[in-house]
Amino acid sequence: MPAGEAFERLVRAIARRPAVPLVAVAVLAIAGALLALRLEPSTGTDTLVSHGSDTYEETERFKRDFGDDAIVVLVEGDLQQTLLTTDIGRLIRLEGCLSGNVPEQGLRGLPGACRELAELKPAQVVLGPGTFVNTSVERIGEELQRRLGAAQRRAARARRRARAGAAERGLPADEQERLGQQAHDRVTAEVQRELATIALRYGITDIPSVDNPAFVAALAFEDDGRTPKARFSYLFPSADAALIQMRLRADLSDSERSRTIDLVRAAVADGRMRPEHGARYVVTGVPVVVDGLGDAVRGAIPWLLGAAILIMAATLGLVFRTRLRLLPLALALAAAAITFGVLSLVGGRLTMASIAVLPVLIGLAVDYAIQFQARYDEVRARSGAPPGRAAAAAARAGGPTIATAGLATAIGFLVLLTSPIPMVRGFGALLVLGVVVALACAVVAGFAALTRFGGERRPRADVPPALPRTWAAARSLAARASGSHAGAATARVARELRLRAIETGERALALSISRPRRVLGVALAIAVVGWAADTQSTVVSDVRELVPADLQALRDIERLQDETGVSGEIDVTVRADDVTDPKVIAWMASFQDAVLRDAGYREGARCSQAKRPPDLCPALSLTDLLGGAPGGDPADARALLDAIPEYLSQGVVAPDRKTANLAFGIRLQPLELQQEVIERIEERLDPPPGVEAAVVGLPVLAADANAQLSSPLRRAAMLIAALVAVFLVLLVVRRSTRDAAVPLIPIAFAAGWSAGIMFALGLLPGPFEVELNPMSVTLGALVIAISTEFAVLLSARYRQEREAGAPPARAIEATYASTGAAVLASGATAIAGFAALAASDIRMLRDFGILTVVDLGVSLLGVMLVLPAALVWAEGRKRLSVRALDPRRWAPRRPGALRAPLPWRTSARTLRFGRRDA
Repeated sequence: MPAGEAFERLVRAIARRPAVPLVAVAVLAIAGALLALRLEPSTGTDTLVSHGSDTYEETERFKRDFGDDAIVVLVEGDLQQTLLTTDIGRLIRLEGCLSGNVPEQGLRGLPGACRELAELKPAQVVLGPGTFVNTSVERIGEELQRRLGAAQRRAARARRRARAGAAERGLPADEQERLGQQAHDRVTAEVQRELATIALRYGITDIPSVDNPAFVAALAFEDDGRTPKARFSYLFPSADAALIQMRLRADLSDSERSRTIDLVRAAVADGRMRPEHGARYVVTGVPVVVDGLGDAVRGAIPWLLGAAILIMAATLGLVFRTRLRLLPLALALAAAAITFGVLSLVGGRLTMASIAVLPVLIGLAVDYAIQFQARYDEVRARSGAPPGRAAAAAARAGGPTIATAGLATAIGFLVLLTSPIPMVRGFGALLVLGVVVALACAVVAGFAALTRFGGERRPRADVPPALPRTWAAARSLAARASGSHAGAATARVARELRLRAIETGERALALSISRPRRVLGVALAIAVVGWAADTQSTVVSDVRELVPADLQALRDIERLQDETGVSGEIDVTVRADDVTDPKVIAWMASFQDAVLRDAGYREGARCSQAKRPPDLCPALSLTDLLGGAPGGDPADARALLDAIPEYLSQGVVAPDRKTANLAFGIRLQPLELQQEVIERIEERLDPPPGVEAAVVGLPVLAADANAQLSSPLRRAAMLIAALVAVFLVLLVVRRSTRDAAVPLIPIAFAAGWSAGIMFALGLLPGPFEVELNPMSVTLGALVIAISTEFAVLLSARYRQEREAGAPPARAIEATYASTGAAVLASGATAIAGFAALAASDIRMLRDFGILTVVDLGVSLLGVMLVLPAALVWAEGRKRLSVRALDPRRWAPRRPGALRAPLPWRTSARTLRFGRRDA
């Protein structure tokens, strides 16, 4: 069965009972909207990184062994006041609360958030100054008790031996006792001297306790009593800051992670946890920034959706001159609701890319609805057929063409599935689904509404109009406004601008028809410049330039960097049969020192220094706990690890002692600079035989993803793949190389123009600069997909007019008077919808919106001007081959040929935009 006949039969069935499909689509749209409300915004980093790489797999293994990214509580204030006062007790309580390991009786005196944390147990490791000091006191006390007990046993043995020796010599009992006591005192004095030496070395002047300022000062500070010890920089990064790091479990869901952040904030805000001596808590870290961005996205959705609807409604009211002019927008909203409802059903997530799908999908759905409605109006105007018959005829005539355009657009979006970035792949998949749903809504609900409400309806004389006073007041106000001097002047200026726009369009179209080679040559030259410029475009990768500038989570992580010099962590996992082997530890220590030196770090330096801060700083690693490379016996290293508290060792070595972690702190910086730092680490990664090592962590994944997104070759390959895919679809549908290739000419040119414009916008000064970001790099495929729709609709209508016997110029005139007007209306509406994104305070969405508005505007006008030239140029050739597409053959052999008119040369007088001469 021919496609047109199938569409006609479907619409005839719809026209018989239009209320049924209308109600069905309305119910589906409402259900979809309700399901979509369950979608939670996800700005998780896993949407920005490739899941198929070895680095991703190693990073996931690292998370299972050592935990996910850490929530960081920055204790901002004089470190002496924080550690040497009663505030240390509050830190101990807070860290115990965050760990979730407080016993039931201990929870009674803690905030309610601590009980929830104890039930959820989100932390895999909690490392902080309070726990460090408290555990140090306990271990030192245990060691003292052990040594004193051993000394007492040695002294008792010495007493017994001395008494036994005296007894053998026959000395009296009192002399035996005296000699025994001397031996006892001698051993005790040796132990006391040993303990005094240790105490002098470590500055211990009293019994160790968390309430002993002298002991805590000796533990945490250098000899000056003010500067924190450099080897504890992961706890005390400066004299004015301490850090509590809560490394989360890797298996937490997005909602559990978000709830954990709320609980941490609630815990630190409780008066029982707040320091009493001037310090303040700042909750930050990568999970907090991600959660804050999710909140910003959640808050932006209603505003963006409302603004897009209002702008599109106003645009449709201005450019779509027909009854039911807002019907396309209603159908588009229904299609969007159903699409996002399906996304919710399949367990999808709402990323920034899927939010950007909304205006794209609404624009496409509006386009399909406008095209069908324009065909319906054309049939009604030409034949006067009743609504049901007109709808069937419009479906037969326009259905195959519009469906072909939609199919080609969907195939163009499918190319996005080749992206290594999950967020981009999700963007493409959701758009493909949306195109299918939008076409279905336009056919089923669109023709049902036109059949039910699209006829000429005149009000009955005996029925008064609704709100008669309101309508009368509105008419009176409009009459007074139009009759005033300002109103008349405004109307005159608007009419003049409209006439000038029409005349300019007519002249441009006439030039395109009469000078096709010149138009194609100029268009090609501009496209080549754009493609060349695209190789110089860079993708902005600094998170500070992609999120709202006033995002509190971003400010907090910048404060963390100001205090500590770092904001994130790069990890190197080392795997061996036994990572405590002295040879393995020696290699790790040597590698760590070399990496830090190469990054500009010097022993004793502070990462927060203002001048020439190092690219990397030391973080807690296995080598730090072992004090470098213990020599000789592996048992020494194992014994040393056994003596280290588990809360400290579990962050750097796995329980089976087969995996260790070397951590480096890294600054917040553009990803291309981060990639250079990572590459320098990898260059030095040469483990000994039997040892495996890998650089892992979020910064590594993000830098790798940025490198793939920024690659001009990858972007060019994606564009070529999209063009080839569209060509194959058109070839299958139209079964003609000419009919499949000609529409691709303006589409390919539009991709080049788009690339050039994106590069130019990136050169604008200051706040006007618009740069590529992980979302806007998809614009090439987006421009091709949407330009395909414009070109396919116009070329198909042109072919129909030619088959009806119209000469080329007249066929183009008829095409642009009908389908061209509808394309302009739908294109303007879609572009207006994207303008709402340009007002977003999320930089990634804002730049994406601006670039889309500009690119689609240029693409729409370019296709409408270049396509006639391509059609006329192809008319002069009996056979269109790949060789004929060589742009060098477009140039005339002699200059005079450019001025030679074609047989069907037209002029501005013969063309009228938006109407067709009778």
